[in-house]
Amino acid sequence: MRRLVILSVWVLFPWLFVCSQTPVYKDAGQPVEKRVNDLLSRMNLREKVLQLNQYTFGENDNPNNIGKEVENLPAEIGSLIYLSIDPQLRNEIQRKAMEESRLGIPILFATDVIHGLRTVYPISLAQACSFNPDLVTRACRMAAKESVLSGINWTFSPMIDVARDPRWGRISECYGEDPYLNAVFGVASVKGYQGEKLSDPYSIAACLKHYVGYGVSEGGRDYRYTDISPQALWETYLPPYEAGVKAGVATVMSSFNDISGIPATSNHYLLTEVLKDKWGHDGFVVSDWNAIEQLIYQGVAKDRKEAAYKAFQAGLEMDMRDNVYGEYLEELVSEEKIQMAQIDEAVSRILRVKFRLGLFDKPYVEELPEKERYLQKEDITLASDLAEESMVLLKNENSVLPLSSSIKRIALIGPMVKDSSNLLGAWAFRGRAEDVETIYEGMQKEFGDKVQLDYAQGCALDGEDESGFFTALETAKASDVVVVCLGEAKQWSGENASRSTIALPSIQEKLLLYLKQANKPIVLVLSNGRPLELMRLESQVEAIIEMWQPGVAGGTPLAGILSGRVNPSGKLSVTFPLSTGQIPIYYNMRQSARPFGAMGDYQDIPTEPLYPFGHGLSYTTFVYSDAKLSSSKIKKDQKLIAEVTVTNAGKVEGKETVLWFVSDPVCSISRPMKELKYFEKQSLKVGESKVYRFEIDPMRDLSYTDATGKRFVEAGEFVVWVGNQKLTFEVVD
Repeated sequence: MRRLVILSVWVLFPWLFVCSQTPVYKDAGQPVEKRVNDLLSRMNLREKVLQLNQYTFGENDNPNNIGKEVENLPAEIGSLIYLSIDPQLRNEIQRKAMEESRLGIPILFATDVIHGLRTVYPISLAQACSFNPDLVTRACRMAAKESVLSGINWTFSPMIDVARDPRWGRISECYGEDPYLNAVFGVASVKGYQGEKLSDPYSIAACLKHYVGYGVSEGGRDYRYTDISPQALWETYLPPYEAGVKAGVATVMSSFNDISGIPATSNHYLLTEVLKDKWGHDGFVVSDWNAIEQLIYQGVAKDRKEAAYKAFQAGLEMDMRDNVYGEYLEELVSEEKIQMAQIDEAVSRILRVKFRLGLFDKPYVEELPEKERYLQKEDITLASDLAEESMVLLKNENSVLPLSSSIKRIALIGPMVKDSSNLLGAWAFRGRAEDVETIYEGMQKEFGDKVQLDYAQGCALDGEDESGFFTALETAKASDVVVVCLGEAKQWSGENASRSTIALPSIQEKLLLYLKQANKPIVLVLSNGRPLELMRLESQVEAIIEMWQPGVAGGTPLAGILSGRVNPSGKLSVTFPLSTGQIPIYYNMRQSARPFGAMGDYQDIPTEPLYPFGHGLSYTTFVYSDAKLSSSKIKKDQKLIAEVTVTNAGKVEGKETVLWFVSDPVCSISRPMKELKYFEKQSLKVGESKVYRFEIDPMRDLSYTDATGKRFVEAGEFVVWVGNQKLTFEVVD
């Protein structure tokens, strides 16, 4: 009997040894793919399906209900949109997942960190006007740190929709009208959020959105149909996403829009054939809010079950909020409409991101008080620097700016002067008005006792109340110069904020025109989330500064520009139409079939915009030397160097951004009149000269794409544009 027991133990020993080992997926020393496969092999179907779902948490902020919310939350849920910034509560939820679920799979906590969490910096449209991607990378790095300390591991940012209709409210969230600019700043953002690697202490997963063509919504109306040809898709709307994928972005969000009859949410060609098969993205795709169910309203699914089937088959891995995956994927598997191998592939993509983030090894976050998490001195300085370089001097007639030292009295008039909340801009959910430095406060710091500041609101942002006009006029009359601060409320841009006109409300225009009676120089300051129609105001003022919606630290940068302490360096990332009727208007349009005379132009208004893409004035004068090319003829596999020397010939130090454009006058596929291919920003002291250099790689910079996404370079003449100079060269076979 004793020998039998010994033999039984010996036979069972290998099994006991294996069971006592740490599972491979919990071993931090194992490769990610090995951990993913091991965990996947241990999961049942219900556990897998829950990983494919994202719920919201924290909508009910009543403390008495929070415990019940946690209790009702499935411990196996894949992700949460975390609507709190309390790390302690977040850890409590995570603890439930780690300790109460069978396998201890951590939850991925996400939220919209679009232009900062609590330390809010300028809106994305403004950031691109800085033409300084390094600053944006640093700002996103700062936002990532605040996010991690709040318990957030994943942001739904950057948004890189090329947008050319300023009536569309979400233009404020993108980097303007140019594909290359959206690509550069999208990559800069990804690098900032994700750091060197996702497992770094203050890295979070980035998300490219909205994939793809959302900015083409008909008439600028949100959620609408988008008619996008394959050619336009590949030449304009896909390039920023391809750049982001190549930069290693962890996730992608599908867009709301119906693309030429196939909604993005159920578009197999885009979600699988392009994103995964062609570009090799190995992260996952998340739907936009309730977007899977919306396939019913878009007319391609008869019910929620069919919507779930179509979205999943297209290649959409995570269902944001509408829970159609939670309700129907198991049923679809049992009906053999979806194969288990497909489920495994989708789940593995989500697990891969979680492992790369280090969530399995460090599922909890440090619980620090708010004063140690947010609004650190160095973060405010960074936000201020980005705001400073994002502001654009649009007009400066007779050099009225910077304000002369002889000025002793400034009238500050308008609804934006003491406004704090609206300077934050859209998608600043955790930003607080009390953290914002107003224009008035910035002016007080800048001018101190040297200048008397007189304030009058004049009017509200909207409405018909003109009762404040008279006081505003009297204030203006007593001044040496009038600074009129107008703009938009933050909710006028962003999601579901389309407008039929991009003009300011009539009450604001009336106020400025009324102030002309004071016969004083007027400086117009604008704070807004989109280009504005200024045709009735531009001729009535001596200077215009576009400060955008700068976040928490806009007052001092603006005041510095007004005083001359700061030399403005921003350039427009988007065209300012003369009127709403010119839309769409953007710099890289194709040539007209009849480009002579005024053929085809508007008969009632000019065809040219008020301020074009790339426009931006300085307080100094930059002189461009004769640009030169390293050769007048190259082969398709050779590189070409274009150079121009820029000299600061003015009286103050300044930063100049040199924009390099390329055009191909004759191509088998017609091309835009010019395309931005490179830019460089440098600081020049008075009298200093610097060389700006553009290394042209034919396949990267001269090639074009056909309607299938294939890039090609044709032999023939090409043109490089820099400043007002045109350089021609030839590409030969």
